[in-house]
Parts: sequence; C-alpha cells; structure tokens
Amino acid sequence: MVRFAREPNFLAMRRSSLVSRNANSTPSEPSHFEALRREMVALQIRDRGIRSERVLAAMASVPRHEFVPASQVSAAYSDNALLIGEGQTISQPYVVAAMTDALSLNGSERVLEIGGGSGYHSAVLSLLAREVTAMEFVPQLADAARSRLAHLGFSNVHVEQADGSLGWPSGAPFDAILVAAAAPEIPPPLIDQLAEGGRLVIPVGSAEEQNLLLLMKSNGGVTRKIMFTCRFVPLRGRHGWQTEPQGTTQ
Repeated sequence: MVRFAREPNFLAMRRSSLVSRNANSTPSEPSHFEALRREMVALQIRDRGIRSERVLAAMASVPRHEFVPASQVSAAYSDNALLIGEGQTISQPYVVAAMTDALSLNGSERVLEIGGGSGYHSAVLSLLAREVTAMEFVPQLADAARSRLAHLGFSNVHVEQADGSLGWPSGAPFDAILVAAAAPEIPPPLIDQLAEGGRLVIPVGSAEEQNLLLLMKSNGGVTRKIMFTCRFVPLRGRHGWQTEPQGTTQ
C-alpha cells in the first residue's frame, strides 16, 4: 500500500471546497475519481521520482476529469496526453508534475503560464502559488477554461486570451513562467519578464522533438538545464512557429 503524506492545511482547505462543489454528483463518483487520482499520483508521478509533498498533494487534489471533454473522462487519469479540442491537448500527468516541480514554488509567487488549454495545469499551479496568469491563444479554449476554473473555485487564476509568445508585459515581472507549448527558440519577451531569481520551464526544439528546459535568472544572467526530451503541440504567435508543424503534446 502506498502511503501519502498529510496535505498542507491550505491544500486541504481548497480540496474540501472542490469536493463540496461536486455535491450534485452520484455518491460513487467522488470517491471513484479520488481513488484514480491517488493511483495516478502514486504510480505515474511519485514512482517516477517526484518527491515534493506540495506538488504531490496538488496533483492529488485537482479533479483532472473536470478538465477533459466528456468523451475523455474515462481516460482522464491515464498515463497519456488527451485531446481537448481545437488541435490542443491536456498534458500527461507526469509532465504536468515535473514541470511544476521544476519551478520550486513556495506559495508566494506570481506565475505566468503560456498555453493554458483547458485550465488543468493552471489549477495545479494555483494551489502552489499566490497568483497565476494563464494565457491561451485559442479564444474558445480561453473562454471555456475561464468559466471552468471559476466554477471549480480556482479564484487566483486569471485567464487571458492573447499571443502568449509575447508574455504579459502589464503583469511583469513574474517569479515563474511555464510554457506548455513547443517553441523553436526561447521567446525573448519571456526572459525579459522573468524576475531576478525566477525560473522558466519551456520545451524548445524541432517540431518532432524538443528538450524541456529549465532556465534560472540570476545576477542579470540566465543559466539553463535540460530536464528531458518531450514532444508538445507548437507554440503559436510572433515568437512561435510561423507554420503549423505536426506535434503531439506530452
């Protein structure tokens, strides 16, 4: 049996709020999905080396099945990326956890997320940071994510429909930036909008394969580390792909 560490108080409080909002579900549904989440965290995330108690608790708290189309609910907690419409995907649970873990959030940060999609990763980040600005290029996805996050009670997430490759200058600087779409190069505006001491996680490379990079800004300079290879859908916008490459997110 896998044992889970006790959740931090702030996560437990938000988790309680989420459960209460599902009161109209059938009695078997909440416990069924909760069991699937715990299994997901144990086998897909913890067993692959993610050890942060805060990240594990956040991944165990957010109802992933609420962020996928009805046709994908049965696969919501599987070890796969899933289509969410408009040619976009919700990333594989491990990739969400690994990217989040790399940001080393302590709860005080303002985070910029590029490629908000259905809002799932935004929700995870919201439990670990003070404020999240999620940018989504596709209007339909941005509108749906905004409504979904509000309905589920993630009040510290602000969804903006815009070109994420330009960042969000009016909100800069950000303590952490996470990009959930593949870029041919690191967009310069994101470096400019990263606060001193901040961290940026972004997949960079060709359409077929990218390296997931962790960049850290210190003393005016930037260091980078390759986390692992991956394959994401393309980043769209001025500093993204100018043509539409074929890619599948992880």
